[in-house]
Amino acid sequence: MANPESKPRPPRGLQKLFVPGVCILIAFLGYFSQWLFQTSPDLLPGLLTTRESVVFNLLLVSLWYTYYKACTVDPGRYTFPPSSFSPPSTTTRWCKKCSAPKPPRAHHCRHCGRCIPRMDHHCPWTSNCVSMQTFPYFLRFLVYTNLSLWTLLYFIHQRLSFVWSDRHLPAYLGPTLSHLITLALLSLLTLGTSLALGLLLYTTARGWVLNSTMIEDWEIERHEAVLSRRDDDNSSHFWDSGADGSSVQAQLQIEGVEFPYDIGVFANMAQSMGSRNPLVWFLPFAGGPVIGSSPPGKGPGWEWEENGFNDRTGMWPPPDPDKLRRARVGWPGAAARVTADEDAARRGRETPEETLAGFARRQEADLRRRVVGRPQPSPSWREREEEENMFAELEELTEVSRRRVGGAEWEGRPAWTNSEGDSLWDYGVDEDAELPEPPIRPQQHGGGNDIDDDDEEDNIPIAELIRRRKKQT
Repeated sequence: MANPESKPRPPRGLQKLFVPGVCILIAFLGYFSQWLFQTSPDLLPGLLTTRESVVFNLLLVSLWYTYYKACTVDPGRYTFPPSSFSPPSTTTRWCKKCSAPKPPRAHHCRHCGRCIPRMDHHCPWTSNCVSMQTFPYFLRFLVYTNLSLWTLLYFIHQRLSFVWSDRHLPAYLGPTLSHLITLALLSLLTLGTSLALGLLLYTTARGWVLNSTMIEDWEIERHEAVLSRRDDDNSSHFWDSGADGSSVQAQLQIEGVEFPYDIGVFANMAQSMGSRNPLVWFLPFAGGPVIGSSPPGKGPGWEWEENGFNDRTGMWPPPDPDKLRRARVGWPGAAARVTADEDAARRGRETPEETLAGFARRQEADLRRRVVGRPQPSPSWREREEEENMFAELEELTEVSRRRVGGAEWEGRPAWTNSEGDSLWDYGVDEDAELPEPPIRPQQHGGGNDIDDDDEEDNIPIAELIRRRKKQT
C-alpha cells in the first residue's frame, strides 16, 4: 500500500519557464555558436574541423539525454504496509502531510507533495527533486554541461586570440563588426554560464564525495551553531526562550553529533551512483539506485550505513531547538491554540481589568516606539507574542497574524538560516510536515468539550465574550 501523499504543487509563474529556458540556452550556445563559426570564415582559424565538430556534438547529445533523465526520472516514493499508518509514540521522524513514517535522510518536498528519499534539494531548472534516484543523472548532466561549455570556450578563445593578434591589420581584412559583436556576446554568455554551472558542479561533487546533501550540510551548520551557542555563556541565543519565556535548552541536553553517513570516499561515491564500478559512473546511458521494495522497509532508501562515530545509530538529524520551541505551543499560530488547562489557569490568575491594563501598557509602549523621527529598537519577540496572545484571547483567533521579515511572510519567529541566508524552505522542504505538534487534550465539562465550545464562540461579538468572562470571574 502506497503512503498517502499531499497533492503535488504545479509550477507557477516564472517556474513554468525554467525548463524551456534551459532548453533554449542549450540550443543557443550549442548550435548557434556552430552556425556562427561555419558562416564566418574570417573568424580565424575558420570552420570547425571534423574532429572538433564530432566531439562537440557528441557532448551535446550526452547533455540533452542526461538533462532529459534529470527532469523525468521519478525522485522516488515510499510504499508502506497498512500497519504503518499510525504514529507510534516512539517514532521520532513522522511526516504529518503523508501521515506515514519518515525514513532516515528523507524529507517532504513541498513541490512534489511527498517524502523524497535522500532529498538533496528541489531544482527549479529541472523541475524535479535531486534525490537518491535522480542524483546520478543530475551529476552526469552537470559533468556533460561543463565539458560542453569548456569545449565551446576553447573554440571562442581560439577566435578571440586571432582577433587580438590581427588587431593592427586593416579592418577589411578581418571579420565584420556584426560578427565581432556576436562573438563578444557569445563569449560573455558562455563564460557566465560556465562559472555558474562550474560552481554548482563543485558543490554537487563535494556532496558526492562526502555523502552529504545540501539539506544535510544545512543541518550540520545549524548543529554547529547550536553547539557554539551552548558553549558561549555570554551570548544571547536564538533558541534561548520559547513563546512562554521558558528555556528550550534547559529542557534539552544538547550533545555533539557527528555526521554518520560519511563512510569513506569510494564507498560514498559508489553508494550515490548505485554501482561500485567507476567505469559506468559517467556513462550517459547508465542507470542509478532504486528504492528497495521487497521486503518493504528494507534495502536502499530505507536503511543507510553509518560510520559508527556516534554512540548509537539513528542520531541524525540532531534535535532542533527551534522545532522544539515551536512544538511547545504548536505550529503555526499556536499561541491562540492553548490547551484548556492553560486557558483556565490564565483566567484564574488575571482579572479582566488586569488583562486590559496590560494591553494598554503594551499599546502605549508601541506608540512610543512609532514616534516619527525617533527610531527605536523593535519590540522583543516576547512582547510581540504577548500582544498576539492578547488578541487571540479577545478575538478567539485560530492563527497568529503573519509577520513580514525581510520582505517575506513568516508565521511566528523566522526560521534559522545558514551563513548564506538559506532555510530549509529554500531547498524545497515542507517544514510544516516535519514539525512536531503536541496534541490538544479536550476536557469534558458537563458533557461538553471546551474546544467545541470555543468553536461555537467564533461568531460571538468580542464585547459579549468580555461580558461573559467578567461574569465568570
